[in-house]
Parts: sequence; C-alpha cells; structure tokens
Amino acid sequence: MAKVSTQYVCSNCGAKAPQMIGRCPVCGEWGTYEEEVGVSQSAKKGGGLRRGAKVQLLHEVDAKEDMRIDMQSAELNRVLGGGLVPGSLVLLGGEPGIGKSTLALQVLLKMGRRKTLYASGEESVKQLKLRAERLAGDASNLYILAETSLERILDSVSDVQPDIVVVDSIQTIGTEAIDASIGSLSQVRECAARILQYAKENNVPFIIVGHINKEGSLAGPKVLEHIVDTVLQFEGDQHYVYRILRAQKNRFGSTSELGIFQMQHDGLREVLNPSELLLSRNCEGLSGIAIAAAVEGVRPLLIEVQALVASAAYGTPQRGSTGFDTRRLNMLLAVLEKRVGFKLQQKDVFVNIAGGLRVNDPAIDLAVLVAVLSSNMDLALGEKICITGEVGLAGEIRPINRLSQRIKEAEKLGFQRIIVPAGQDCDVTGLNIDVVKVGRVTDAFKILFKK
Repeated sequence: MAKVSTQYVCSNCGAKAPQMIGRCPVCGEWGTYEEEVGVSQSAKKGGGLRRGAKVQLLHEVDAKEDMRIDMQSAELNRVLGGGLVPGSLVLLGGEPGIGKSTLALQVLLKMGRRKTLYASGEESVKQLKLRAERLAGDASNLYILAETSLERILDSVSDVQPDIVVVDSIQTIGTEAIDASIGSLSQVRECAARILQYAKENNVPFIIVGHINKEGSLAGPKVLEHIVDTVLQFEGDQHYVYRILRAQKNRFGSTSELGIFQMQHDGLREVLNPSELLLSRNCEGLSGIAIAAAVEGVRPLLIEVQALVASAAYGTPQRGSTGFDTRRLNMLLAVLEKRVGFKLQQKDVFVNIAGGLRVNDPAIDLAVLVAVLSSNMDLALGEKICITGEVGLAGEIRPINRLSQRIKEAEKLGFQRIIVPAGQDCDVTGLNIDVVKVGRVTDAFKILFKK
C-alpha cells in the first residue's frame, strides 16, 4: 500500500509547507493554509499529457487553427474570442445565484444540432429537466447526468462522445484517486487536471462552473486558474437584471471584451446595445444626474451617474457609492474642495451607477464631480450633454483612451454636446455633435453651470 503524505497548501497562491503556518511567506495572506492529502501512487502513474511526444522544429509544427465552435450567442462568442476552441477547458465563475448554471444550460439548449452533455453534481435530473423547460430550447441532442464521481463522468463522456461538456460545479465532484473530501484543495486541483488531460487528448471542450468566495475570487486553489485555458467571470447584482461576462484569462483571444446579459424569467437575454437600456428617459430637468461616456473592455457605454448631496443628519457626514470605488470618490471630493472651493465637509454624499453595473473606467471621474455639484447646487444640466474625462489631483482633466469611440456612441444616441479633455486629438468627421474641450475642472463647471 502506497504511503499517503500530508502537506499544507495556501489557497490563495498555491504555496506548500510541511506544517500548518498562520501567514503565507509567499503572498503574505493570513489563515489561507489548508491541509492536503497527497496523491496515491495509482493516480501518479496516469499523470502527464501526451507521453512520448517527440521534439519538433518550430517551422515543422502545423499552426493551422482549429475551427471554433459557434456557441449561438453573440455575447459569449465575443468574450471567448470568436467561439469555443475544441479541446479547451473553460472555467466559468461567479457568485451563487448570479446565473452561471442558467447561462451554461441555456447555451447548450441553443446548440440543437450538436451533441452536448450537462453533468451536474448539484441538481438531480428532474431539477435539470424543470429548468430546461423554463429556459426553452432544442433539447433533442442534450444529455444530462447527475453525478459527483469524476471517473463516472468521464466514462459517460466516452460513451456519449459529445461535442461540448459542461461540469457544474468543479467543487461538487471528486476523484477516487484522492483520499480527501469533495471540495477540498487536492480534489479540486486533481479533478481539474484530469479534465484538462481528457480534453486535450480527445479534443473535447469542457466548461466547468466554479463558485467564488467572500473575497470575490474563485474558490479553490489558485493553481486552478493556471490549469484552465480560459477564465470567465460572471458579475452582477442579484437585485438588478443586468449581468456582465468578463474574460480574466484567455489563451485563445483577448481579455478586453465583455458580454452583457439581461436576466429575465425565461433565462438570459443578450443585450446588443446596452447604452439604450442603461439610460433612463425621464431624467430631464432633474439635478444630480450626469451622463458619462465610459468604456468597458473595448466596448463604449453611456451610463447614468446619480449623486445626492444632503446635510448630515447625525452630525457625522457619510460617503457612500454603489458601482463606483468609494476611495476614489473621497479623492474626487477632496479635489472639489481644494481646487474648486466647494465645502462638503458637513454634507452627506452618495453616488450611484444606474443599472447595477460596477464601472472601473477612470474616465467617469468628471461625470461624478458634475453629478455631485449638480445635486449640491440643485441645478440640472440643460441640454443633452455627455461627459468624459479623468480628473487629476491638481484639478486637471487628463487624456483618456478610445475617445473617438466614446464620441461616436454619444452621437449615435442623439446627444448634442460632449465634454472631453483638452489637448487630445480625435476624429469627429461627419459627426453631428458639438465637442467641447476643457483642460480643468473649473472650466467644465463654467460651461455646464452658467447660472
């Protein structure tokens, strides 16, 4: 009988230690070390991909790219880089209840001509049947399996020979080669490695669903993200209908693309023109609202920035934001006080990005300040104005990327004027929109609040 070894592994970075320690010496995180039982000798014998492969010269390698699989979803194809690559391993992560399983099952239901397999370790076949009926679609070539054993899942894949396999989720399946509980670090890592090996050797693409922890990162060992070919993050707020699909890692495409979906009672619907849905039509004449031209990935979006400034009710002013970094909000308020002269120490300031989106684009800084000042002065922006620009600590408006795309998106949606950073060239040929360049925050305020 093979001797079983025990070691301790950091769940954040994957570093190993012979004994339990409080702080990881590699990544510096506390309380991340967990016990891991060593792999048995039988499991080690089957490790490795394509044993006996010969050494080749680079120019002798056939670099012809395999035909990607059309996922019948424009948004998903965009994030994947044009479709699913045969033999690839895709990790789909997200918060519980965000719609990961719905997205995976819905995609398979759209691919009626291809043979697909959905293996679930969380739901029974009856539950999968009910959810598939709610989503609707072509289930003629969709096989379902309720199983937690990796060996039996791979045996079923060998029997069915599907074109695409979905495993939901990686934390609920285990292999008999590891003497550890299902969901442990060693089980998750070994199962992912075995699935990757099967995918590469049989040229079958796998999509594995993974949960995220309370810190917002994918649960399980960090090496899981290194094993897979593509890491997709499904983001959103359960109280809002919009969901964003991002590619955090993609060996076969760009990580700059993102897909936007709308959650409905019958599943997820693709949002091809999100700017029209994110903008409300009844905000004319209201103070504290500014329209920002943002870019998420390589996609221009017009979003509604809302702000509320009120006297502090309990003596201590509050600062809060939804969809925007609170620390950056505090910095912008300091710039507003120091460079412009507006005193907000005794006032509550709240900022909200409408639609439940979380935007990290620094180009919405100027729109946030305009919305705050608009609420403080109780003055609404007059005509249809769009704003974009990053604000520096000196009160200057800094250049931004993809300025021409932002201007074209604003013009397409009927905006008459856009405030942009000065000193930055952009092509506005043939566009019916007034482009106003400003160099400082005070210049923008003088233009917008003439009263």
